[in-house]
Amino acid sequence: MAERREVQAFLDTLLEAGRFKDYGPNGLQVEGRPQVQRVASGVTASRAFIEAAIDAGADTLLVHHGLFWRGQDGRLVGWLRERVALLCRHELNLFAYHLPLDAHPRLGNNAQLGARLGWAADRFFGDQGLVASAALPDAPALPAVVARIEAVLGRSAVVVPGDGRALRRIAWCTGGAQGQFEVAIAEGADAFLTGEISEPQAHLARETGVAFIAAGHHATERYGVQALGSHLAEALGLEHRFIDIANPA
Repeated sequence: MAERREVQAFLDTLLEAGRFKDYGPNGLQVEGRPQVQRVASGVTASRAFIEAAIDAGADTLLVHHGLFWRGQDGRLVGWLRERVALLCRHELNLFAYHLPLDAHPRLGNNAQLGARLGWAADRFFGDQGLVASAALPDAPALPAVVARIEAVLGRSAVVVPGDGRALRRIAWCTGGAQGQFEVAIAEGADAFLTGEISEPQAHLARETGVAFIAAGHHATERYGVQALGSHLAEALGLEHRFIDIANPA
């Protein structure tokens, strides 16, 4: 068991939460009981995840996508009221880390996804250094790389193949990072992997020859929070369970 403030200090320090300009608050978003024993981690603080965590006996929730975002209305009505009411009724702590969790060099979403795909990042660039890049010494063809991604993530990817070049360098950024594609092109990537694709990226891939791979926002961001939860539990003597709520996005 650990004190909530000890958990908060550990996570904030480990992830350097204060140095990121983000779309919402990082750290403790909802205050629950002062002692922490059982942590449930998940991608998003959805109602389904909160309910599953309650069923699992968790007292603390750790997520990548929290409840509060820049530009949000802010009133506790509708779906937001229901989520917050569940947390408060069961005295659950909610910790959320967005960009700090993407960026951590060992436990972060980019690092963990790269490790599963066999990519060792040697460059970081783009907005706040969030895009990772690695050399692929065997220069595989695009179909082989896509097949590996789909096998690891367990879902089909949307692919705009570019000019069919061998892939000597790949760049990636989990989640909704399609806006980083141009930066990846400028940094010499032969292919770029993220979670989502918007209309402009198809044209850019065709015109520049750099392949674009969209493998799912949720699918690419399942691994960082698992690693973080396990690390937290080991460091502070807590119990940890990852709960995956399926999401087609």
